[in-house]
Amino acid sequence: MGILTQALGLLLSLSILVILHEAGHFIMARIFNTRVEKFYLFFNPWFELFKIKKGDTEYGIGWLPLGGYVKISGMIDESMDKEAMKLPPQPWEFRSKPAWQRLLIMTGGVVVNFILALFIYAMILYTYGKEYLPAENVKYGYEFHEVAQNIGLQNGDKILMVDTIKIKDYSDIVPTILIEGAHNLTIDRDGQQMKIAIPEGFTKEVIAKEVRGLISLRVPFVVDTVLRTKKPSAIMLWVKEVFGKDTTSVEKPGYLAGFQKNDRILAVNDMPTPFYGEFEAEKQKHVGEQIEVLVDRKGVEKTLIVDLGDDGMIGIGNKPLSYHFSVEKINYSFLEAIPAGIVMGVETLIFYIKQMKLIFTKEGAQQLGGFGAIGGLFPKTWDWHVFWNMTAFISLVLAFMNILPIPALDGGHVAFLLFEMITGRKPGDKFLEYAQIAGMVILLGLLLFANGNDIYRTFFK
Repeated sequence: MGILTQALGLLLSLSILVILHEAGHFIMARIFNTRVEKFYLFFNPWFELFKIKKGDTEYGIGWLPLGGYVKISGMIDESMDKEAMKLPPQPWEFRSKPAWQRLLIMTGGVVVNFILALFIYAMILYTYGKEYLPAENVKYGYEFHEVAQNIGLQNGDKILMVDTIKIKDYSDIVPTILIEGAHNLTIDRDGQQMKIAIPEGFTKEVIAKEVRGLISLRVPFVVDTVLRTKKPSAIMLWVKEVFGKDTTSVEKPGYLAGFQKNDRILAVNDMPTPFYGEFEAEKQKHVGEQIEVLVDRKGVEKTLIVDLGDDGMIGIGNKPLSYHFSVEKINYSFLEAIPAGIVMGVETLIFYIKQMKLIFTKEGAQQLGGFGAIGGLFPKTWDWHVFWNMTAFISLVLAFMNILPIPALDGGHVAFLLFEMITGRKPGDKFLEYAQIAGMVILLGLLLFANGNDIYRTFFK
């Protein structure tokens, strides 16, 4: 169900964005009395799932969920309708309009995506506010991946500055190090300030080794939830249906061991594990075995015997961050949320653009992902807050990617139009046709490469 929920989130998000992107082109075309022959969500090679014609426009839903399109009369696009272009230009066609009108038609989709992202961010801030953990409130320091430990960092270190940038929000640390190409860190280790040098090539190493959790919070483990039964699998439900044998209520190891809410975990098999990360690391060494977990229950130490299954899961959850740390929250009125949303959107776009430089490295290209990678960013249980955050982010990405001067994208058409407006010379139809084909080949290659990376990671990593 988790993967299905992620797929549904991605499909719904892309559907909203594609419809509104194409609506941007459609509206601008209609403003300038340009005929739109087709308006489709998803592509429809050979056949479509649904279509209806109103006026001059055919509206429909294709079967291939890789985007969508509007077919504008008199325009060389992905439809490659060469026969129509051989006929004399008509007043309602794209090619008959002044260059400035064609420019506005081509940028309509990108503008809608950008404005939509800013609007969504504003509404997120208005509805949910903004929570963040100030770096100065990270009282237990951080836990570091082996790659970070190799440059001299130790678990428990508190990061104060990245180069000359004082860290305000702890979640900014990793992006600042990797994206800004930091050279050193100022840390607090047991009350003493010191500097740690970041070697050349550190970012490439992190990317090449696919490091997850380079720097994470050091959080005590205080039990908040104890799940009683395992979620029934499809096989369990089938067994119950066919044989009448109920195998759906298998009790979880944590419940059987006697964990209770507010238990503070201290050790596993006499190995001190007061922090969540340490507990998880030690527990994974004993998957499929029986372990002893020492807990503090209302000031009294108690040892619980836990039979770990093959998945290593116990079925207990930690308290939220707000229990362990002083988390700041900013609430916004409707009028306050609008400028704050604009700032949030612009900062997110700038951050994304800065990340692009990583793609143009051997290590970065190998991490390029397709629909599987994007879908994996959505939660496995439905969460509207995360959904709208992801939708706003993808809308910004679509706006940026579409405005790149690549033939077959909006940016390619815009580049040719700007050339025409500056030089007064319009590129020939044959040139535009070949450019469109080249752009489609490039985009298809990138699509295959990115989704190929997803498949490789799924089956071989």
